[in-house]
Amino acid sequence: MEIRRYETQDEAAVAALWRRVFRDAPAWNRPENDIRRKLSIQRELFIVAVRDGQLVGTAMGGYDGHRGWIYYVAASPEHRRQGIATALMARVEEGLTRLGCPKVNLQIRAGNEEVIAFYEALGYRVEERVSMAKGLQAEGSPSRG
Repeated sequence: MEIRRYETQDEAAVAALWRRVFRDAPAWNRPENDIRRKLSIQRELFIVAVRDGQLVGTAMGGYDGHRGWIYYVAASPEHRRQGIATALMARVEEGLTRLGCPKVNLQIRAGNEEVIAFYEALGYRVEERVSMAKGLQAEGSPSRG
């Protein structure tokens, strides 16, 4: 398996994977838009896993100078439990560490116990917080969804 930076020709495969894995994603999380936005900042923290020429996983990180965030960790359903997501997480964490990031956060939809267990096995812990959001763009923003 190869873990590498996202490349432009990966867009269709990444979008298709996200639509399969994140079926309950809200309308404003259109994969093509999220990909384009990520490519404008810290592109090096957008990584993919490829096996036998097929894109089988993704992860996206970001660092704002205070905290790091990890998004879109995904492994194709037929390739799960083969270390793909673990390898992707390690690579994103390495990239964030190189940028001087002292702590990383991620969000999981409530009730997704399998995913919570995965991150706990990697050393993450649930923190009691309230997650709030406000859409800043009129079309498809969370506050309008």
